[in-house]
Amino acid sequence: MRDQPAIEGLFSSPVALKALIDEIPMGILILGPYRRIITMNRALEALTGFYREEAAGIGCHHILRSRICFKECPLLKLDKHSEPLSYESDIINKDRQRIPIRVTMAPVIDTSGEITGYIETVEDIRAINTHDAEMHQAFSYSHIIGKSPKMERIFQMLPLIAQNDSSVLITGETGTGKDMLAEAIHESSSRAKGPFIKVNCGALPETLLESELFGHKKGAFTGAVENKPGRFRLAQNGSLYLTEIGDLPLALQVKLLTFLDDKIVYPLGSSKGVHVDVRVIAATHRHLEQMVKAGEFREDLLFRLNVVRLHLPPLREREEDLRLLIDHFFNQFTTHFGKSVKGFTKRALDILKTYSYPGNVRELRNIIEYSVNVCQDEHIDSRHLPAYLTETPHEPKPRNEAMEAPQPMQTPPPRAAESVQGKNWAEIEKQMILDALYQAGGRRSKAAEILGWGRSTLWRKMKHYKIS
Repeated sequence: MRDQPAIEGLFSSPVALKALIDEIPMGILILGPYRRIITMNRALEALTGFYREEAAGIGCHHILRSRICFKECPLLKLDKHSEPLSYESDIINKDRQRIPIRVTMAPVIDTSGEITGYIETVEDIRAINTHDAEMHQAFSYSHIIGKSPKMERIFQMLPLIAQNDSSVLITGETGTGKDMLAEAIHESSSRAKGPFIKVNCGALPETLLESELFGHKKGAFTGAVENKPGRFRLAQNGSLYLTEIGDLPLALQVKLLTFLDDKIVYPLGSSKGVHVDVRVIAATHRHLEQMVKAGEFREDLLFRLNVVRLHLPPLREREEDLRLLIDHFFNQFTTHFGKSVKGFTKRALDILKTYSYPGNVRELRNIIEYSVNVCQDEHIDSRHLPAYLTETPHEPKPRNEAMEAPQPMQTPPPRAAESVQGKNWAEIEKQMILDALYQAGGRRSKAAEILGWGRSTLWRKMKHYKIS
């Protein structure tokens, strides 16, 4: 305790400042007179992703990275007679997440009446903002948008899942929104006021990942100059989100399994376990059952994580959501960029509706952001879309999707060409689909390829013609 800040005179014996502020569930930041960080508590470590040891001595704007820091530091407005100031803003944490916060700051006055430093409290207000947003948005849950049957089922399940502490496994292709779903579960749960800690299991080498997750004791290895609590302990009373769980090395899979069984973590270099109260949410785009068969993932860990499983469908299977998402991102980016663009031309919309989106919602968002950025007209046209949507040979032709009235067939399947006489267009089109499915052996993706359509178009037309 001697080399650590302590509070004297308040209690009958000196108390370690670190231990005292760590018990407070809100972020605490203590600064010197030149606005450099003296220390901060564990809640702020969890929120920012920075440890107090690496933050000590650094200007607070390098750690909080708040929008108000770069306009005019509010601390400069404080003098020794000032009342505490409170602002709502946001921070960019170490994982590059933008988190809305409410920060309250006040000067610390010494016994001679002069400013000797500052103290700030930092409150995560994501749960409050999410509740407000839910009150004003239809077809959404938290920040997730959708009205397709598959998404509605997920929205119905989320409140039930959030009420318990079971482990959750989220699966889905890249870009489907697994991170947002994990945050939605946390924010809907009784742990919403606790930290939400995200760890990308594929972003760090095994040795660093073990220390990052479980922490280490001072002297556990070369360079371990301080005790490090690890992400499990930082997530105390909250949720730990392990993304890309399929990339977790086998050795660490054993440690994770041990934690899920007894809720105790063992820091590197220590034989003494620490009990932590954390809910684990995991996600992956990989097929874990196949990885189990290949010996790359532990079957017992899969069973343990798979207590509750949520699968996010790819965007190509959410046809009802496509226009909703296009409008959502369009409104978001026109507001954000201050653009006066009014909407899309039919040609641009046709292209957006027929594209297959292998990058899913994330790719659609990027496309709309790009289009709003480059558009200088009243409406976004095809020339404002990314070039790969209109120039690559694999792109479905807008003409096929925009086709609303009967038109002569350009490339009918061979069997359809033999049987078009005496039929109306609807009968011909239905026959085309049946022939294509026959040629493809029932595989819809292959049938869509034969017809030159997107998979979503084929699915919609099959539904229209009641082809099962």
